[in-house]
Amino acid sequence: MITLATQAVAILETADPLAKAALARETASAWRAGTIAEVGSARPPTRPARPARPELKRPGEVPKRKINRGTAGRGALLHALAHIELNAIDLAADIVARFTAEALPRPFYDDWVRVADEEAKHYLLLIERLTSLGLTYGDLPAHDGLWQAAEETAHDLLARLAVVPLVLEARGLDVTPAMIVKLQAAEDGDSAAALQVIYEEEIGHVAIGKRWFDHLCARRGLGSQETWHNLVRRHFKGQLKPPFNDTARHLAGFPAHYYGALAAD
Repeated sequence: MITLATQAVAILETADPLAKAALARETASAWRAGTIAEVGSARPPTRPARPARPELKRPGEVPKRKINRGTAGRGALLHALAHIELNAIDLAADIVARFTAEALPRPFYDDWVRVADEEAKHYLLLIERLTSLGLTYGDLPAHDGLWQAAEETAHDLLARLAVVPLVLEARGLDVTPAMIVKLQAAEDGDSAAALQVIYEEEIGHVAIGKRWFDHLCARRGLGSQETWHNLVRRHFKGQLKPPFNDTARHLAGFPAHYYGALAAD
């Protein structure tokens, strides 16, 4: 029987990026329509299937991106963002399939199916912009930091929520507005418009992460802020980097006192 969990595993096991995005969107449509009605259970792979390219490097080995009116800098930026969104499809699928033993309510799955659907939409928007610049996904190297975070938190849903939406995706809220301004200055209004769509929807993704993090903390009898600090210190291999987009984080229900003290550490 096809269940949400088996479909999530199918997404993870699809190597072709366009097929992966299409399957994520089809699965979301079927879940909302009731064609897929059961969460079920399935064993996700340790790593998602990937195409042979791009070459994956350590984060420090990937060249820095500089936005200018030429296509090279903008292409490198859009390629890096497309790689992030492809990983984000898999992260949403993995959270659906990996943690079914937590016996979470249907709204949890509604939320993460929505995230997978929107991440697939974002990937396709960025691929359209890459194509307009004469590039395809895989033409440039990329780093594997996002999936390393998934592997670090594969043992515990609370740790996954602490790091992926509430550190990594929240960081996207901090940096994307400046990217939009630079793309507009480079007279690439279409790419700026694509990033604006992504930015607005990512606020909702951070909100989903915060809502379910708080839900799990309450269910386990834990203090939300203290628990988040402890999990980030344990599982995030880096530092929280100001300046923060306090306005967007506030819209996501993520108040400044949560992350301000941890960044000061």
